[in-house]
Amino acid sequence: MRRSEVLAEESIVCLQKALIHLREIWELIGIPEEQRLQRTEVVKKHIKDLLDRMIAEEESLRERLLKSISFCQKELSTLCNELQVKPFQEEKETTVLQLEKDLRTQVELLRKQKKERKQELNLLQEQDQELCEILCMPTYDVDSTSVPTLEELNLFRQHVATLRETKESRHEQFVSIKKQIILCMEELEHTPDTSFEKDIVCEDESAFCLSLENIATLQKLLQQLEIKKSKNEAECEGLRAQIRELWDRLQIPEEEREPVAAIMTGSKAKVRNALQLEVDRLEELKMQNIKQVIETIRVELAQFWDQCFYSKEQRQAFAPYYSEDYTENLLHLHDAEIIRLRNYYEVHKELFEGVQKWEESWKLFLEFERKASDPSRFTNRGGNLLKEEKERAKLQKTLPKLEEELKARIEKWEQEQSMAFMVNGQKFMEYVTEQWELHRLEKEKAKQERQLKNKRQTEAEMLYGSAPRTPSKRPGLTPNKPGKVRKSVITSMCSGKKTPRAARLRANKENMELNGSMLSEGPVPL
Repeated sequence: MRRSEVLAEESIVCLQKALIHLREIWELIGIPEEQRLQRTEVVKKHIKDLLDRMIAEEESLRERLLKSISFCQKELSTLCNELQVKPFQEEKETTVLQLEKDLRTQVELLRKQKKERKQELNLLQEQDQELCEILCMPTYDVDSTSVPTLEELNLFRQHVATLRETKESRHEQFVSIKKQIILCMEELEHTPDTSFEKDIVCEDESAFCLSLENIATLQKLLQQLEIKKSKNEAECEGLRAQIRELWDRLQIPEEEREPVAAIMTGSKAKVRNALQLEVDRLEELKMQNIKQVIETIRVELAQFWDQCFYSKEQRQAFAPYYSEDYTENLLHLHDAEIIRLRNYYEVHKELFEGVQKWEESWKLFLEFERKASDPSRFTNRGGNLLKEEKERAKLQKTLPKLEEELKARIEKWEQEQSMAFMVNGQKFMEYVTEQWELHRLEKEKAKQERQLKNKRQTEAEMLYGSAPRTPSKRPGLTPNKPGKVRKSVITSMCSGKKTPRAARLRANKENMELNGSMLSEGPVPL
């Protein structure tokens, strides 16, 4: 039995006891039956009214609960649709009171979620509006009247984060470009004249519209300023090159050059004007000293002819070089020729340097060859002989390799230029082959001369005997006496035989010549 039922029975017992107690009191007082009946009716009415009021209150509570349940169910359905969540599942066999409590709790929870989503949506819209104004972009398309889903809020957050990153990136780009623009303007002494340039230089950085169009315009402006700056720098460098060239041609002393040192750097307008004034002054001075200038240019021309390996015919082809009629026209011809030669050398500089390297290596090789045929080299003072032999062996390896590299590069150049690469009036590889052939002929001639000399010396020894030699002072060896040597030689000559010593000397000499010849053969000419 429920406690409420037990309590109800106890209430009935209590009521009965109260009525019995009332009857006992009425009995003691002596109240008549009619009055007892009336009083009992009053007690009954009081009890009935109290119970009716209590029942009415409980019925009202039940109605309120049912209405609340109905209202919560409707609101809960609406919230689930707005928030796009699953409908609330009511528990089976639950009381009205518990159902109302559960529904009301769920409604409060969904109301809170709805409020939070709307608040976040409003905050994201404010941030999006602010960023889009700075970036000059359209705002994010979202329905602000409805409740956003979690996925929609997540996409909106990602969009705002992307906008924020874009803003930071463009702002850094803007600040960097702005600094470069200001530096270029200062270098060019350029004052902002358009509204856009004024906005860049004068306006607050945070107020500048970071649109793609503005960034592109910024880059275009910077490019224009840099082109103008580069043009000014190139112009100033050209003027400086003219000044240095004129200084050298006019042989201007250092003390006269020092005052101009201040304008030998920078490219501002005042610097450019000062450089132009100096060029004009030097040009005027050049016309006053035209002969000296032409002679200076001729020295430079001769240097370029040497560097470009010009033949005698090529040098003579420039007839003004030999003219003594020092006029302005002659100066212009020399200026044009030196510019042409300078450009020609710069275009083929790598090849000319390669040929020059070969020339130096070839001269060094010939020097080693000359030393190899010198008998005095065997004195080997200070280890020079061993050092020379190592360098000579190394050169014998590197020289053919250098020739092969030059050959490949020259062949490629001749294919590209559709012309022959000339050195001293002939093709380079023909020149190399000719040098090797001349060297071979000189070696052959020297060899024949040595053989003829040896033959004559042998014949002289056979007729007159060998000249007395100072014996080498080696420990443990006793030199022969000249008389005995001469006697043995004469005896040998009379018998038609050669002395062992004379034979050994000639054999050693031939071996020395043979070894020298083997070392100096060099690579096979190409």
